[in-house]
Amino acid sequence: MSPTSSSRPSQPAPRIVVLGSLNMDLVLRVPHAPAAGETLQGHSIATIPGGKGANQAVSCARQGGQVRMIGCVGDDAHGAALREALEDDGIDTAALRTVAGEATGTALILVEDSGQNRIVIVPGANARVELDEAALQPQLQGAAFLVTQFETPMAPVLRAVALAHDAGCKVMLNPSPMQPIPDALWTQVDTLVVNEIEAEALCGLAADTPQQAAAAGRSLRAKGIARVVVTLGSRGAVAVDGDGARHHPAPTVQAVDTTAAGDTFLGALAVALGEGQAFDAAVRLGIRAAALCIQQPGAQPSIPRRDAVLRQSPLPPDWSTL
Repeated sequence: MSPTSSSRPSQPAPRIVVLGSLNMDLVLRVPHAPAAGETLQGHSIATIPGGKGANQAVSCARQGGQVRMIGCVGDDAHGAALREALEDDGIDTAALRTVAGEATGTALILVEDSGQNRIVIVPGANARVELDEAALQPQLQGAAFLVTQFETPMAPVLRAVALAHDAGCKVMLNPSPMQPIPDALWTQVDTLVVNEIEAEALCGLAADTPQQAAAAGRSLRAKGIARVVVTLGSRGAVAVDGDGARHHPAPTVQAVDTTAAGDTFLGALAVALGEGQAFDAAVRLGIRAAALCIQQPGAQPSIPRRDAVLRQSPLPPDWSTL
């Protein structure tokens, strides 16, 4: 079997609205995560723009989408830097609100020599996200996707999803950090992107192997979602839709830092689907983008552009139906 090519179609760039968090990442590179009571000497510390919402917006933009970011930052140096970073990627920040007297969200990220990370988030201004419905509604008209996550309060997320659904704009949800999904939300989501831990938490089925992920994806689809992707890190991803489940393996690469890999995958997936590419081709483009991301340090600095993704060797052809 051979999925549709992931080259860019000759058509206008898809419009994508992203509602989500913006954090300044304080990245500590360490040999390993310290045990309780252990004092550990680290390698380095860096301050890097991040936050799941901002990362996904940057990924969408670098894959060729026209992106509008909805969120909140504080009136501090970190907030100004995060806004500037988005604008440098051509992202519309007119709906990015600055909250007076509030600190910008912060994430403390420990990156081990193995490339694995551990993250602690202090929400700051992200907890103050509100919707300007009058401004949002025309933005959703004709947009390819509303992309959102759970690093901002649930109430504006639920309202934005409902507005997108009413406007005929597809919703791509990444329920991270994990929270229960209200019943009304399931049927309003077109594409659900989860990792194996999130999949198990949502449906109660283990999703550690491709076969298990396929079963979990089918269970999640039964709740009313059109398409589900279960990402499996170095083992690729499982795509589940009305035609069944397919496992797409990932290329073997040396992981330097896995921060933003999932966000990179999602952005590439959203843009490819917005361009009209087939589901499997979009998933494979996301895998290629994530594989490139983890070979570089940092969150947004590691997110690749479309031309860099397409210069990579194609994925192995041994994708399989489950």
